[in-house]
Amino acid sequence: MVDFSEPQRQSAAGIIINGAYIVQRFVRAMFIPLALFIFKSNKVALLYTAFGLAAILIISLIYGYFYYRKFTFYLDTLKREFVIDKGVFGRKNLTIPVEKIQQVNINQGFLQKLIGVYSLQIDTAGSDSKEVNISAISGPIAFALKEHLLNGEKETVSMENGEELVTPQNLQKETPFIKISAATLLKIGLTSNYGQSIVLLLGFGYAVFHNIKEVLKAFDNDHGQVEQFFKSGVTIISVGVLLAAIIFILLATNVIRTFVKYFDFQMSKHQKSLLISSGLLAKKNTLLHPNKVQITEYSQNYFQKKIGLFNMALKQAHSGQQQSEKEVRTNNMEVPGCSPAEKDEVLKMILSKLPEDGTRYKPNFRFMNLPIIFSVILPLAGYLIFYQVIPEVRAFYPLAILYVLVASLMTYISYTKHRITVSEDFIIKQSGIWDISQEIIEPHKIQSISTSQFPWHKSLDIGHVTLHTAAGSIAFSYGNYTEIKTLVNWWLYQVESGQKDWM
Repeated sequence: MVDFSEPQRQSAAGIIINGAYIVQRFVRAMFIPLALFIFKSNKVALLYTAFGLAAILIISLIYGYFYYRKFTFYLDTLKREFVIDKGVFGRKNLTIPVEKIQQVNINQGFLQKLIGVYSLQIDTAGSDSKEVNISAISGPIAFALKEHLLNGEKETVSMENGEELVTPQNLQKETPFIKISAATLLKIGLTSNYGQSIVLLLGFGYAVFHNIKEVLKAFDNDHGQVEQFFKSGVTIISVGVLLAAIIFILLATNVIRTFVKYFDFQMSKHQKSLLISSGLLAKKNTLLHPNKVQITEYSQNYFQKKIGLFNMALKQAHSGQQQSEKEVRTNNMEVPGCSPAEKDEVLKMILSKLPEDGTRYKPNFRFMNLPIIFSVILPLAGYLIFYQVIPEVRAFYPLAILYVLVASLMTYISYTKHRITVSEDFIIKQSGIWDISQEIIEPHKIQSISTSQFPWHKSLDIGHVTLHTAAGSIAFSYGNYTEIKTLVNWWLYQVESGQKDWM
């Protein structure tokens, strides 16, 4: 019998997992220096290097053993708290109120698959989720602990005679109401996340360029070959081929990232929680309470509208501290490529019913003033100055005209899509230029409301409102200020008089 009220250790395989993590971090940090040292060293130096690496491996395993011995976790049933004690050189006691736990992730990376263990991560609204991580735990115990943390289950886990109350296999038997096929993932990969892939390719390209330069310098053979390669042979044909190659690599990168992250994506209802599983190389199982979702968002671009697909994001509360983009994505559950029927099913699961039509509010046309000044007029003025001073830039005037047209069109589209719809039970904010998103919140989940008005807008009765939630803010700009103040009073009345909890 396993009783979570008693301190528990990780699986003994945690010794290998923790040691492997230390070695992995060392190799990542020292890969380039080690590679250069190995290439330029003689046999004696290589022998000493091998001994040093072996010593690092042994030290890592020893550290992993002591970390395993010092790491315990248990559930305080009286205080309703989950407690983790850890630390080798410095002890750390981490206490998490069960009611603040909003999401439990059960993952299985490549090494964990080989060993046959799982990692369990806990996300809360008020702590650093990186610290709440059990890196090596058996499947039955991981899923049973999840039940205790999310659903308040009190029973113990029986391991006698091979009996398992809760197992990954049992959870996989849940009938999913969303199951995304490989064909749908291919469509999503070809029609979304262009910006993220461009940033990824730029970072990868810079890293390759920088590492090639470092290798050439290490061998005292850097005579500007890389720069000369890019300078030579620049023709219209080569630029066209390069653009075609970039587009192909961009789409291929999108498809590969989508398949790696969302392969075999399934969503099903498990007791009081939603079970979401996906992943090609590392399987990720996430369970969350629907009522802990603060903002429900779905989006669609032109291509996705033609093929009838939506991307969804379930945004949960965070600690309020500044988070990186990766941490924000981790805190938000994404549902890629769902059909209109599946989208409605998720909305009913999270919101209890589909949002009904309400009163739609649109901004004043002055919404476009600042974007046009900073995105169109100032860049154009800068180009015209260079046009007079530097003769070489005059040949690029067609690009300047194209930029003005595109920037103006994007500003106008942003204005036409900036809307807010208010009904009795929901607030829906629409925005976007290419990906048009709909963010839905329920009034009782509003934490605070702020309004503002520029002095020169008082006579025009134009103002702004921002709704602050535990998962982020929703802003509506350049609306009718009288209407905004009426809406704010109505929302505050709903928050103060309602009986629903925000989590």
